[in-house]
Amino acid sequence: MERDLPEGLSADRLPEHVAFIMDGNGRWAKKRVMNRVKGHEKGAGAVRQVVETCTKFGIPYLTLYAFSTENWQRPKKEVDALMGLLTRFLRNERKKLVKNGVRLTAIGEIDRLPEEVRHELDLTMEETRSNARLTLCLALSYGSRSEMVAMVQKIAEGVKEGRIDAASVDEEMVSQHLFTREIPDPDLVIRTSGEMRLSNFLLWQSAYSEIFFTDTLWPDFTESEFASILKDYQGRERRFGKVLQP
Repeated sequence: MERDLPEGLSADRLPEHVAFIMDGNGRWAKKRVMNRVKGHEKGAGAVRQVVETCTKFGIPYLTLYAFSTENWQRPKKEVDALMGLLTRFLRNERKKLVKNGVRLTAIGEIDRLPEEVRHELDLTMEETRSNARLTLCLALSYGSRSEMVAMVQKIAEGVKEGRIDAASVDEEMVSQHLFTREIPDPDLVIRTSGEMRLSNFLLWQSAYSEIFFTDTLWPDFTESEFASILKDYQGRERRFGKVLQP
């Protein structure tokens, strides 16, 4: 795969999977005395840029925390605006995703999304399913705790029905019953806006992820900052609990 990398970034030490907690849209708007929805609209531009950067750098998996299960508790007007923005994004970006070799997938309680969103999501996933340059995973109506509850219920049902031997339940089986069973665990999790928590995002999957927190609000996140974070990532020693031999 041809890569267009900035100076100082090594192609052979790039993460396979980067996940973003996209935070700060509301604060970006508040700083500019704007409606919160304007911040979400501006944040969509940062989404496009990060997707383009991953395709340019040759990072094969990108997950974006777009809407959490807790976000349903926000004011209905804001939720409706977010769903409308998501619908437009899927509709407007579909051809570009196809052209750029991006495969779209989604994780979460997708059945809770409005019908129009699910329709556009299904269309985009179908039209991009054969693409292989980048897998873009949108976490929609997603919460890691509810994901793990669903996983436990599925395995317990299998044990009850005799399809699963309780003694055979291991980490691999757990992973295969999560929403993310078709994508690798994230190597790097990035959260914008200065908050230093995972907020119910990929809790099982990020057990050994490198985590980077930046004060930058999501709409202001740039390719150059992404490259800087990747350089920091490449300077870290990933031991996965082991002691590396000299």
